[in-house]
Amino acid sequence: MSNKVVVIYSGGMDSFTVLNKAVQDGKQVFALSFDYGQRHIKELDCAASVCKALGITHKIIDISAINQLLAGSSLTDDIEIPEGHYEEESMKSTVVPNRNMILLSMAVGYAVSVGASQVYYGAHSGDHAIYPDCRPEFVQKMNDVCQIANYEAVEIYSPYLTVTKTDILTDGLSMGLDYSQTWTCYNGREKACGKCGACQERLEAFSENKTTDPLAYEISA
Repeated sequence: MSNKVVVIYSGGMDSFTVLNKAVQDGKQVFALSFDYGQRHIKELDCAASVCKALGITHKIIDISAINQLLAGSSLTDDIEIPEGHYEEESMKSTVVPNRNMILLSMAVGYAVSVGASQVYYGAHSGDHAIYPDCRPEFVQKMNDVCQIANYEAVEIYSPYLTVTKTDILTDGLSMGLDYSQTWTCYNGREKACGKCGACQERLEAFSENKTTDPLAYEISA
C-alpha cells in the first residue's frame, strides 16, 4: 500500500484532527479543500494556514459553479442558517445535495493521479442524524465503488465514522492539537455564532472534555 494519502480537509475541527492523525501516522499527506460556495468560507483560510505551517501539499478547488445544480441548502443559498441542535428537523436545511459523493469522487481521482492508496474523510456519528452522506452505509458503498472505479483501488478511510465529535476532540487533545486553528460555525462572520448546530455540537464537545473552546463567540459560550 502506498504511503501517500489524500485528506479531504475543510478547515473544521473534525478534518483538522483527521489531517493531523494522518501526519502522525507517518503518511505523506495531500490535503484537498473545496470552495463550493459555502457561507463559512472562512474555514478555507484556516485550512490554508494549517497546511502552510505543516508543510503539507494543499489544493483549494473552486467548484462553486455546481450550485447552479444543487439548490436548497442554507449553507449555499440565500436561506437563513437555522439555530438549534443537529437532532432538530430544521437542521436538514444545511444539507447540500449529494455534496460528499461529489467531493469524495474528486478526491479519489486526485488520489489516483498522485499515487495515493487512501482518501481520509472526517465523517462521524454526530452527523448521521442529518447528513445521509455521512452515514456508515453510504461510506461503505462509496468505498466498495472506489475499489473498482479505477485501475488502482482507493480506500475511503473514515477513522471517526462511529464515534462522536467529543471523541474526536478527545483524540485531538491527546495529540496536543490547537483548535484555535479551526473554524466550525456555519455563519462566516468575524466570531462564531454559538447558536447553529455546528457551533452547538462543537461547544458540547469542549464542555464534555472539560476544556474551553479557544474560538471567540458572539454569545457567552
